[in-house]
Amino acid sequence: MSTAVSAIIERRPAEGGHPAVTFRQAGDRAVLVEYGEMEFDLTLNFFTLAVDAALAADPVDGVVETAPGFRSMLLSYDAARISPRELVDRVARVQAGLPAEREIEIPSRLIRLPLAFEDSETKRAVERYIHTIRADAPNCEGANNVDYIVRYNGYRDREAFYEAVLATEHWTAFIGFFPGLPFMFPLDPRYVPVVPKYNPTRTWTAEGAVGLGGPCYAIYPVESAGGYQLFGRTLPVYDLQARNAAFRENPLLLRPGDRVRFHRVEEDELMAAFEDVRTDRYAYEIEEQSLDVGAYLESLERHAHAAEEWRRTRDAAAARTPVP
Repeated sequence: MSTAVSAIIERRPAEGGHPAVTFRQAGDRAVLVEYGEMEFDLTLNFFTLAVDAALAADPVDGVVETAPGFRSMLLSYDAARISPRELVDRVARVQAGLPAEREIEIPSRLIRLPLAFEDSETKRAVERYIHTIRADAPNCEGANNVDYIVRYNGYRDREAFYEAVLATEHWTAFIGFFPGLPFMFPLDPRYVPVVPKYNPTRTWTAEGAVGLGGPCYAIYPVESAGGYQLFGRTLPVYDLQARNAAFRENPLLLRPGDRVRFHRVEEDELMAAFEDVRTDRYAYEIEEQSLDVGAYLESLERHAHAAEEWRRTRDAAAARTPVP
């Protein structure tokens, strides 16, 4: 009889203002590093990205690639140059050299993007789903997803939801699923909607569509399947052909640690900008800044009462609303 072998290489407790960490073997060429507990806490993502930035600034010999997630990071390594044990020790030293979470400052670009709410392509995706996959989906009543988002969160109307989207910056925690797809979370807790995903998923979504799943926003980088509730469309965030200057160095517009601020436009204005992006006449608004984690945590404390009131309203509405 074989004996099960744990994938855990080492666990270290929280200390010095740093979260607990677990190192796991992930196949024969990678180590998975997990921070904190399995819960929604943006500060865990901040620390993950701080470690990733430190490893980029002082590379560990033998590490082939780092792939940060929300509260974890996959480290691919060359086994001929470094062992898992050596890799764990090196990463642990890098972590120990970081400031406490409240003292961390993370490079963070601010990117301003136009957003057209309830555009025609978003409506087409929903209508196509109704006609080909599930006509009785409660999230598609009225041939749109916006009314369901409003209902599930207890907003007074569509405009109240749109105001929430525009009222806060959205933190890009990680990139994945499709090349260039950002998983973004509102930084202001007073403007955090939550909604369940499609069941089953769509088979088609337009490039640039913006959707919401759980508390997470996403921008679809290419035409694809998808399960997030759609409410609008923005500009391209991925271009392998580098038709616009923003994509010359990297085909992905967004990267972990970026903040996105949406501003409202009409669909005809968005589509004109879409064309300008393709012909390199559009300049993306990108500003190099940083995120002060301590200041962010102080803002959470200031807004704690209002955020809790909003959560109660949202949760009560969700309890009355059918799930797809």
